[in-house]
Amino acid sequence: MSDILDIRGLQAFYGKSHILHGVDLRVGEGEIVSLLGRNGVGRSTLVKAVMGQVAASGSVRFRGSELLGLKAFQIAHKGVGYVPENRDIFPTLTVEQNLVLGQKRSTPGRWTLADMYRMFPRLEERRLVAAGVLSGGEQQMLTLCRTLMGDPDLIMIDEPTEGLAPKIVALVAEYLLALKEKGVAVLLVEQKLAIALDISQRVYVMGHGAIVFEGTPAELRANAAVRKEWLEV
Repeated sequence: MSDILDIRGLQAFYGKSHILHGVDLRVGEGEIVSLLGRNGVGRSTLVKAVMGQVAASGSVRFRGSELLGLKAFQIAHKGVGYVPENRDIFPTLTVEQNLVLGQKRSTPGRWTLADMYRMFPRLEERRLVAAGVLSGGEQQMLTLCRTLMGDPDLIMIDEPTEGLAPKIVALVAEYLLALKEKGVAVLLVEQKLAIALDISQRVYVMGHGAIVFEGTPAELRANAAVRKEWLEV
């Protein structure tokens, strides 16, 4: 399997704070990869660095093309989608207006409004409602779908299940598997081990701004020492 995303020696700072210490990470074409770790270890910084939102050094290649130094909109137009942890909806616009704003290309992509509504029927029910009055779970569905309307080949999703009810978490898992079926690669930043281990082909664990484990979900399940030291609270 060829890599759609290849990160080598990634370093990142916030002011004088050294956040990422030479991170290596890769995502294959059409693969779901999870990045696990406790809060504050640098996982969100990594995806922001890929997206051009944090100054970084090293190398971030998307299908062989270097992304470091590009602006976020240029990276998005190359086919990288990003769902931030704060959801970032447009609260005064309707659900449907938010979705339409997600479209980046004049030519039709793989996904339509009908696809989004089929995936999350609740969004269709609320399509004329201002996004700001949606529940947290509905806003998360909307953010996921709005990003998908841009027809990315890789989508990076930061903590999509944070604060969501178990039923909505299950919907998010179905959504991620639907992406894989359509050939979209996923880099999932997540704290919930269950969803990450159930849907990922490979997992990374981050601690103190560095990768401390890389392997399959089965290998992480079998490695109690890594889970205890780097994941359990």
